[in-house]
Amino acid sequence: MREIDVSKIKDAVSMLCIKANKTLPCDVVNRINKCEQTESNPLAKSVLTDIKANIECAKECDLPICQDTGMAVVFLEIGQDVHLTGGNLTDAVNEGVREGYIKGLLRKSVVKDPILRGNTDDNTPAVLHTVITDGDKVKITVAPKGFGSENMSSIKMLSPADSRQGVIDAVVDTVKKAAGKPCPPIILGIGIGGDFEQCAYLAKTALLRDIDTKNENEYYAELEKELLEIINALNIGPQGFGGDTTALAVNINTAPTHIAGLPVAVCIGCHVSRHAVTVI
Repeated sequence: MREIDVSKIKDAVSMLCIKANKTLPCDVVNRINKCEQTESNPLAKSVLTDIKANIECAKECDLPICQDTGMAVVFLEIGQDVHLTGGNLTDAVNEGVREGYIKGLLRKSVVKDPILRGNTDDNTPAVLHTVITDGDKVKITVAPKGFGSENMSSIKMLSPADSRQGVIDAVVDTVKKAAGKPCPPIILGIGIGGDFEQCAYLAKTALLRDIDTKNENEYYAELEKELLEIINALNIGPQGFGGDTTALAVNINTAPTHIAGLPVAVCIGCHVSRHAVTVI
């Protein structure tokens, strides 16, 4: 049994909140660079050039890539041989978010109540997901999620009879309705299966997968490829100005489901697809 003081998790969450908001993962940056080179629409190409410049400026000036520094979504993979000490885990995560957003001068966007509102002034509480895994380590992923893209996400409870084409139609319909609102080029996290809430979780975690990594299941790898081609043919383009680059990637996660169901969740991420990871 390995003991880990929750203060270490607090410190890691604080650091990751700042890092994720200021530096994009290399796979996303590389894909944007590649799309700029192949984009045939002059205006779209110019927008992608501006996006690249913004990413570089944020890095050089130590500033957030986007003014919407998101709601902090924290994923903890906790080894079953870990004994957490020194306090409450949830409190430690929220203290890490509080510290990171204040120290990093990041915008605080969380309100106390969905209808009555009232800013919490420190971007807490975080949305926290925990999973128990093998081993004696804790893997921490912080994925700040802006709501320009989150507001365009959807979940649909399809009939099994809708099958593959129904899934394609549900995804494409979501992207069409979103149009330029989620600041394309977008990354799509798609969850298929499970039940209502698991489906949404699958979609959100799909956004964390390296976009250069194919789905392990060849059937779903082909579906990801097909969806990406269909979406990029919609001519929505970067920031909605038209062009070949509406989406950078489509990532699908699946789970077993009930015989009477075919849940499909589409979690849209803008080109500022932020997530940072560390292991304690």
